[in-house]
Amino acid sequence: MANFVLVAGARLGAWAWDDVVPYLRAAGHGVHPLTLSGLAEKRGVPAGQQRHVQDIVDEVERQDLRQVVLVGHSYAGIPSGQAAGRIGDRLAHTVFLDSSIPADGESFVAEWPDGGAMMRAAIAENGGFWPVAPAAHFEGHGLTEDQIARIVSGSTPHPGATLTEPAVVDRSLGDLPTTYIKCTLGDPEPADDVAELLTGESWRLIEMDTGHWPMFSRPRELAQVLLGVAGL
Repeated sequence: MANFVLVAGARLGAWAWDDVVPYLRAAGHGVHPLTLSGLAEKRGVPAGQQRHVQDIVDEVERQDLRQVVLVGHSYAGIPSGQAAGRIGDRLAHTVFLDSSIPADGESFVAEWPDGGAMMRAAIAENGGFWPVAPAAHFEGHGLTEDQIARIVSGSTPHPGATLTEPAVVDRSLGDLPTTYIKCTLGDPEPADDVAELLTGESWRLIEMDTGHWPMFSRPRELAQVLLGVAGL
């Protein structure tokens, strides 16, 4: 039995996995959707990037989880990639779900075209938080209007420090048993840093013909992909 630890991207919480969780549990696995500090029901809890890393490590250790399949979506690939190197032999597999990946000493915004200047400005203008995205942000990703409304209504302004603080990578990502799930709708190719890691023996690529939020647009298909990962 695997223990899935599911971490959604920026502005989202454990609730984002509600449509995926039943499929994983029905297959007999442990499932642990996680809300990071400062988001959803943890809104108001101070958070920097290393707090988010520790959130994941604490969840694994508090519940004494083994055979962990750690899934990080979008922004959450940054703390998940760091946490994966810190949970030792508890980790069975890492899944980066259409996500960023951490680079030691670099922040989430470092590789943005403008170096993160626009995001930093938005954070400064919004009291230290990245504001919730409007509905238009989610168009073109295979989502229904109801799904978009659900995402927008459930989203929380995201703690800015988690996006601008540098990562601390203790273990080479290339050494981790990893699956990268690329959602190809609108952006079919992995980023250069991901493509480089995919040339190694420990990484493999799975493509999904949907947009950036497959836990909403294709929850059953995503669950089947994750179950396949657990069966490796």
